[in-house]
Amino acid sequence: MAASATASRKATPTPLPTPSPTRMTGRQRLLLTLLLGAQFMVAVDFSILNVALPEVGAGLGFSLANLQWIATAFALSAAGFTLLFGRVADIVGRKRLFIGGMAVLGASSLLGGLATGPEVLLAARVLQGLATAAVTPAGLALLTTAFREGPLRERALGLNGALMSAGFTAGAILGGLLTSLLSWRWAFLINVPVAVLVVALSPRMIRDERPSDRPRLDLPGAASVTAGLLLLVFGLTQAGEHGWTSPSTLVSLAVGAVLVVAFWFVEKRAAEPLVPTALLRLRTVVWGNTAGLVAFVTETSLVFLLTLYLQKVLGYSPLMTGLAFGVLGLGTVLGGTFGGRVVGRIGTRATILTGGLVQAAATATLIALGASDAWIVLLLAATFVGGVGNMLMIVAFMVTATSGLPDADQGRATGIATMTQQIGITLGTPIMSAVVIASSTTADVLPGLRVAIGVNAALVAAGAVLAAACLKRAR
Repeated sequence: MAASATASRKATPTPLPTPSPTRMTGRQRLLLTLLLGAQFMVAVDFSILNVALPEVGAGLGFSLANLQWIATAFALSAAGFTLLFGRVADIVGRKRLFIGGMAVLGASSLLGGLATGPEVLLAARVLQGLATAAVTPAGLALLTTAFREGPLRERALGLNGALMSAGFTAGAILGGLLTSLLSWRWAFLINVPVAVLVVALSPRMIRDERPSDRPRLDLPGAASVTAGLLLLVFGLTQAGEHGWTSPSTLVSLAVGAVLVVAFWFVEKRAAEPLVPTALLRLRTVVWGNTAGLVAFVTETSLVFLLTLYLQKVLGYSPLMTGLAFGVLGLGTVLGGTFGGRVVGRIGTRATILTGGLVQAAATATLIALGASDAWIVLLLAATFVGGVGNMLMIVAFMVTATSGLPDADQGRATGIATMTQQIGITLGTPIMSAVVIASSTTADVLPGLRVAIGVNAALVAAGAVLAAACLKRAR
């Protein structure tokens, strides 16, 4: 009997861990469609006004010197408040913050479309930026908690990255079309029906539990990091307008850096920190976000450089420039669509390295661009291939920066990732603008563009190699 019992115990199989599912349920597909639609709309808002700025300025009486504030007002609020709202999402509920942010985005878009003066338009842009700072981390946190780590999350993050990158490109094209065919006001008004639809569908489709114990918000940490990020982003925009040695640039960057350093020490002593320093020490968070920062800095600044090339060298109109970037958009959609599968097959570290090197190689070929219209073929081919590589890097960054963390920390992690994205978008243009100005002649901008494109390619290659090497040590 004892031998029989022993044999029976030995025959009992050890339960295996439940594998992550590989197919989405119908509800997951609907939820993913809703969240991706909202993120696409937010991405479009980043770029839809770029080609319409002269028309907006003429219509509302902006001076040439103040025109850049239409973009700066959005960038300041979007980047400055992202980390704070990522934590607020964890405290009050991601569903609530997501729906509230979409409602504000719709209302502010209506306000911008009906604006009768510069002050109203700038107020609308600030509100749009705040809504973006709420919607993006809350939506990403809802996505990462709806899909467990594994193939489904990798696929969902890949599609999210593809649509967000496509949104930047679509915004430029859509802004040109709406401005040319209708009015710049439709660059705002087109958001309103989309926001209404998302707000109407979200209560039934999104499931999100509020935390049982609601921790208090770390107000000293929130104040220091928000003020620090606002000053850093303001300093970067001032650098693009007045140069890196102007007093406003230097003071803003210096004070912003001091506040960000102060934030670290505040968080070390906080009982309920906005972002635990232990999270900021994780190599996956640090080097995943480093890879993401490099990816966004280089690709968005490359779009700026190529916009100068197409308009200043080849003489393209804003609409034709936007259409030329459609090929880049196709590349990013392709990279995002297959990015999750690539991550699942070769891992995040190898995907960051591969994507970065592909983007760098494609970008480096653009150093050969000349003044003839025939060079457009090289530009289209290189931006397509580079777009694929860039999106592989972005998908791997998002997976790396949000993996291995409990659901309770997803709002913080996605807040950091979103902040990285928005600072990268803001940082790239003033850096590359300074390189172009320093390397160009008064008669010809092409030599400066070639130097800046070379710096861009070197930066993404170095960033990808460094991030991959440090992630390997972490493993």
